[in-house]
Amino acid sequence: MQERYDFKSIEPKWQKKWEELKLYEVDDFSEKPKYYCLEMFPYPSGKLHMGHVRNYSIGDVVARYKRMRGYDVLHPMGWDAFGLPAENAAIKHGNIHPADWTWDNIANMRRQLKELGISYDWRREVATCHPEYYRWTQWLFLQFYKKGLAYKKKAPVNWCPGCQTVLANEQVVDGECERCHSRVEKKELEQWFFKITAYAERLLQDIKKLHGWPEKVKIMQENWIGRSEGAEITFKIKGHEEAISVFTTRPDTIFGVTYMVLAPEHPLVEKISRGTSQEQAVLEFKRKMMYLSEIERTAETAEKEGVFTGAFAINPFTGEEIPILIANYVLVEYGTGAVMGVPAHDQRDFLFAKKYNLPIKVVIVPPGEELKAEKLTEAYTGEGILVNSGEFTGLANKEAIRIITREAEKRGFGKYRVNYRLRDWLISRQRYWGAPIPVVYCEKCGIVPVPEDQLPVVLPYNVEFRPTGESPLKYVPEFLNTTCPECGGPATRETDTMDTFICSSWYYYRYTSPRDTEQPWSKEKVERWLPVDQYIGGVEHAILHLLYSRFFTKVLYDLGLVHVDEPFTNLLTQGMVLKDGAKMSKSRGNVVSPEEIVEKYGADTARLFILFAAPPERDLEWSDQGVEGSFRFLNRVWRLIYQTKDRISDELREFSAKDKELNRLLNATIKKVTEDIEERFNFNTAISAIMELVNGLYQYKEGEINPGLLKEALNKLVILLAPFAPHIAEELWEALGNKQSVHLEKWPVYDEKALITEEVEIVIQVNGKVKDRVMVPRNAEEATLKEIALNTPKIKELTADKKIIKVIVVPEKLINIVVAG
Repeated sequence: MQERYDFKSIEPKWQKKWEELKLYEVDDFSEKPKYYCLEMFPYPSGKLHMGHVRNYSIGDVVARYKRMRGYDVLHPMGWDAFGLPAENAAIKHGNIHPADWTWDNIANMRRQLKELGISYDWRREVATCHPEYYRWTQWLFLQFYKKGLAYKKKAPVNWCPGCQTVLANEQVVDGECERCHSRVEKKELEQWFFKITAYAERLLQDIKKLHGWPEKVKIMQENWIGRSEGAEITFKIKGHEEAISVFTTRPDTIFGVTYMVLAPEHPLVEKISRGTSQEQAVLEFKRKMMYLSEIERTAETAEKEGVFTGAFAINPFTGEEIPILIANYVLVEYGTGAVMGVPAHDQRDFLFAKKYNLPIKVVIVPPGEELKAEKLTEAYTGEGILVNSGEFTGLANKEAIRIITREAEKRGFGKYRVNYRLRDWLISRQRYWGAPIPVVYCEKCGIVPVPEDQLPVVLPYNVEFRPTGESPLKYVPEFLNTTCPECGGPATRETDTMDTFICSSWYYYRYTSPRDTEQPWSKEKVERWLPVDQYIGGVEHAILHLLYSRFFTKVLYDLGLVHVDEPFTNLLTQGMVLKDGAKMSKSRGNVVSPEEIVEKYGADTARLFILFAAPPERDLEWSDQGVEGSFRFLNRVWRLIYQTKDRISDELREFSAKDKELNRLLNATIKKVTEDIEERFNFNTAISAIMELVNGLYQYKEGEINPGLLKEALNKLVILLAPFAPHIAEELWEALGNKQSVHLEKWPVYDEKALITEEVEIVIQVNGKVKDRVMVPRNAEEATLKEIALNTPKIKELTADKKIIKVIVVPEKLINIVVAG
């Protein structure tokens, strides 16, 4: 063993040995219990950032710890490899293909992960852009299609008139195309959707099964699904055969409706305004809305704008004619694309009515009070009694909700309905670098799914990327033109590709059978490994990725393809890595490169710092001093073993008081580290406990030692350190004379008896107030305790001129001396 800690030789040495030993390869079937530990796989952008290092270091501690606890651990890694950045790189540079860019990046990031010493079973590596992966993504699309869960409909997209192409949301900057700066508008295109709304209720109800998920993530999913109960009420349109359906959670306010608002994109808008004096104003307003995003239109701070259509609706309960407007804050994708305006009892409606001088009618008042519409300064949204509501006047409004809904059903213009905020999942992307959607279009047969035995529909390599960003697939005749699988006539392929969230909604199943060419996964292997026991990733994926994965799993369960209906038992969402109080980003110039840290201090230091600096779920503030502190600690451990390794042996002598204290500290550390990893994932406090043990060992080695006890303590110290700093632990384990890898060792178990100290601290009170503390022998007699307490210098002084009435003893806790005078 060298005197100096040389991480530059140690880390590659052990990485090579682990690979040779196939240390982290796991068999699919054995007698051991299973543990599936998974971190969210990364997009291969080219380089790991500190957020990656944190995510994968957390997962690696869990995986290594569980292996040492006797589990078969499945700990795989792969690449979420499709996506826009690869395509943008091809367009920007012109001489690099997205596939080449992606595979080069994967090779670099794989190298970086290996240099960090993460314990992955690399045999199971998958990349979503590999044809043998997306073949099964396409196969899954076909299963959804057969089940009626994949369908096509028109939907608005971001359209750049300059580039003549569709833009992703992130390519729209301040309402303009990031390339040509043309004003981006909304355009309706036929696109593919997955019917996630068919699973809305199950996704919502099964949140209660997610006992191992953070409460905040469950609340986010619940809010995203957004279940609400109410009534769907139909309003006829004066002079038209068509009618408007409105969903409302407040049918008790139906008599207070004074106007109706439609989304500008609502299919009835142009028809009902045609031929009216408002026709031109409506068309201009619609055009204006084409340039605004959903967020711009619906933000709390956004000005509420609208225009009268020239048409009137008829309130089905009162027969009153009410004006129909269109407004920016109503979206066609939400509910029915129409809302009823009740300004007296909804604040948004109140402000809108005041702005456009629309009538306000009070229909609910607080019990025993009166409200005048003209005196309202804001909407009254509380509970109360119905007024001005026909035969329903006098009812409590909560009761009226049920009664009015039932009456609307009886009269044939309404019904009870459950509504969800959740919308169907738009999966079409007008992009090249994604999994092709496996359907063809035939003039005779219509939409025809590609037969399963013809999968994968492979992305052509030889394509030309245009500066506009338009997908090149429609300009590749050998890809576009095909024959219809049903009639054999000419057909064209779908040129849209799939949303990359589809690829990441099922990858955790593929890890069980990554090289299977006959099926997406082996049912037996999925039954062995699923559900994922611990899933780890950023909170930014709390809604979409996790919700889509839950949706996929439920569909697969219904199809009989998997045995679980929830994919992830436990979820840890780690915080961000910040520098100078802000998230690391190139634009802020505050990025710290993991490669630089590994080069300067080693992978173990990088891992140790990032695990020690904060609890996993909290944001972590980067600190150069913290990194140096972690490096100094590892050097301190190295020196400890270098200085003591020749003093240890198997000779275990009778314990002295000094030995007993070290043995107590050792077992207390094992207990603390075990509980912090197993129960709380408090890696920072676990590392802190290891540091205290190292301090104790430094004190212990001075003077006479018990060679057998010191050997046990050093060995167990290295085992405890191994999940956090795996390379130095291997080297130190070897230096201590051990043969097999430290990562194959059993996790130490603490001895409960060793935790019991021979002395305990008790509190001494005078008249109930704490005056002193003292160490006393455990199980001391009451007379002995009284004598000790009364003879401590402080208590002697306090009671010198006083009369002691009595002394109360609570064994091993306190002594209370009652005095008078």
